[in-house]
Amino acid sequence: MIPPLPEGQPSTFRTTVHGTLFGERAVHVAAVVQGDELILIPDPPMEEDPAVWVHARGGEPLGHLPPEINKWLAPWLQRGGGATATAVRVHGTDVPSWKRLVVEVHCAEASA
Repeated sequence: MIPPLPEGQPSTFRTTVHGTLFGERAVHVAAVVQGDELILIPDPPMEEDPAVWVHARGGEPLGHLPPEINKWLAPWLQRGGGATATAVRVHGTDVPSWKRLVVEVHCAEASA
């Protein structure tokens, strides 16, 4: 059973992806195109400030969602929530790293 979303949080929203420059992430972000389906994975429950990580379909890490979203989305996903992401904007190196990848997140809602 999918838990209800935290009160006041949207079931669909757009956000930037942060941390896209570390390791090989920039190479993987450059391969993403608008419309690509991406995978969202929360940190394990024992993390003090869990993040929600964005991965390419092949499993490569691209970055993480902003802290203000991680704060409510990571615990919700850890409790059994489900969410998908789609790349809606992909920019090159002429744009600051934290604005290069914009995703639309769709959270599965609990059945009434």
